[in-house]
Amino acid sequence: MTLESFRAARSILNGVIRETHLIYSPAFSKATGNQVYVKPENMQVTGAYKIRGAYYKISTLSQEEKDRGLITASAGNHAQGVAYAAQAAGVNATIVMPTTTPLVKVNNTKDLGASVVLHGETFDDAAALAQQKATDEGLTYIPPFNDLSVATGQGTIAYEIFSDLPDVDVILVPIGGGGLASGVATLAKLLNPKVQVIGVEPTGAACMKASLDAGHIVSLDRIETIADGVAVKTPGDLVFPYLQQYLDDILTIDDSELVDAFLDMMEKHKMVVENAGLLSVAALPHLSCREKNIVSILSGGNMDVITMSSLVQHGLINRGRVFTFSVQLPDRPGELLRVANIVAKANGNIIKLEHNQFVNINRQSGVELTVTLEAFGLTHKAQILQALQEQGCNAKVVTTAEFYN
Repeated sequence: MTLESFRAARSILNGVIRETHLIYSPAFSKATGNQVYVKPENMQVTGAYKIRGAYYKISTLSQEEKDRGLITASAGNHAQGVAYAAQAAGVNATIVMPTTTPLVKVNNTKDLGASVVLHGETFDDAAALAQQKATDEGLTYIPPFNDLSVATGQGTIAYEIFSDLPDVDVILVPIGGGGLASGVATLAKLLNPKVQVIGVEPTGAACMKASLDAGHIVSLDRIETIADGVAVKTPGDLVFPYLQQYLDDILTIDDSELVDAFLDMMEKHKMVVENAGLLSVAALPHLSCREKNIVSILSGGNMDVITMSSLVQHGLINRGRVFTFSVQLPDRPGELLRVANIVAKANGNIIKLEHNQFVNINRQSGVELTVTLEAFGLTHKAQILQALQEQGCNAKVVTTAEFYN
């Protein structure tokens, strides 16, 4: 990857991609003591940055390579990039995707004219089949991250960051296989060696951190993360040397932090960002620097509504804005009203309640009331529970697992 190759990629992508200008975040800036901007690649043509690398890679192929037909493996975003570029080039594309791929990514890929094969539970399973089909059927394989042309296309993001914010200090970039991070880090350092580029991985799929720590490629035995876009067991060996040279640090983020980041982006910026793209937002509180210009790359926003609903609900529970408690009451008239009045005086808003008279064989020994309500946050939740306690109601908070059961 050279400055000349990045310039070539930028020229090819001109007029194809959408320039996703930086958005200043007052909320994240105040919370971290830095000047925080987000790079909204979730607003890109295909809903993710992947179109950059896919389109540029395909533009470098010979006509004979294109005519053979294209194939790739993807957790969803690269799939749409390849499908879009193949459609523009008038060639056929087959995409192998894990069976766990969100429906919105599968349907969007089909809508762009590609054939979709669902196989395996992880990206690595899908990639093995795609590479085998490429060999058996003579198709041209388009790597999702382990390819220097693909990484060069992804790296053009750095041009736009520097155009909008020439004095950027830190760039936070999500990492899966390493294509995006290697491209962005390489070009960023070519443009300004002083800028810091920090990669961010989910704790449950931190193959790049393991590899960088070991000094060589490391494959994970298993992965477990809600960030499906970066759920990779083995990073790319071709892009790895660039990350060793240009990446300043790498952070790992727990899935629970992605839940909170999703809620923040929805409420503060009115944007839908998928879990992989939220890694750079969730990493903000982990930075030790202050009064720096920070850019968080939001790598994608392709998420189905069922996942959105689950994240919103989990986020509200995590923050104490929705919770459930159960309480044992005497089986006599007025007890339900008494509990409702206590909650009302504490400004809680009841969403649902269940009055179970059959929790005990002897109804005279008491009934169980289970109440789900809205609160303003963890402090307000504690105040409501305290008010119940003071009025003789020994409320037991229902855990998240019990809530969903």
